[in-house]
Amino acid sequence: MNADRLTTPKEKVQQLQEKLGHAAKENKKRKFHALYDKVHRWDVLCEAWKRVRANKGAAGIDAITLADIEKQGEISFIKECQRELQEGTYHPDPVRRHYIPKKDGKQRPLGIPTVRDRVVQMATKLMVEPIFEADFHETSFGFRPKRGAKGALERIRKACNRKGNWVVDVDIQGYFGAPR
Repeated sequence: MNADRLTTPKEKVQQLQEKLGHAAKENKKRKFHALYDKVHRWDVLCEAWKRVRANKGAAGIDAITLADIEKQGEISFIKECQRELQEGTYHPDPVRRHYIPKKDGKQRPLGIPTVRDRVVQMATKLMVEPIFEADFHETSFGFRPKRGAKGALERIRKACNRKGNWVVDVDIQGYFGAPR
C-alpha cells in the first residue's frame, strides 16, 4: 500500500497494524514502549467506533446507546474520546452486570462496558493485537483473529488421522464462570 493513496481510516489502521506486526516478527525481543499515542490517533478511533457500532450491543452503566451517540454526533463523540485520551483524563466506567439464563437453570454473568469504553478497548486491541500475534504458534486458536473452535477441531482431526498416538484433553465447561 502506498501511504499517499491511503484514504480511509480502515486502510491507515491496516497499514499501521502491518508495520507493528512486521516489527514484532522481525525482532522477537523488541519492546513496544510507546503505543498510547497510536491508540488516540483519529484514524484508529474512527475505525474502533466503526467496529463497535457494527458489533451492536447494549448500553453500559451510563445507559448511553449507540443510537444516542449517532444522534449526538459520531464525530463529536470520537473527538471527546480522543481529547480525554490525549489529556490523560480518560478513566473507564464501571461495567454493567447482566445475567444470562443457562439451560441448566444457572445464570452466566455478563459484563457490559459503556460504548465509550468499548471504543477505547477496540482502539487498544487494534494496536496491541498485531504485536502479540507475532508470538503465537500456528497451533494456537483461542481468541485470535480468523481462528475459532471449528478450525482447532479440524486441526485436531487431521493430526489424529496421521500415524502416531495422540491424546487430546479439552475441558472448558464453566471456565469463564469458575472462581479463580
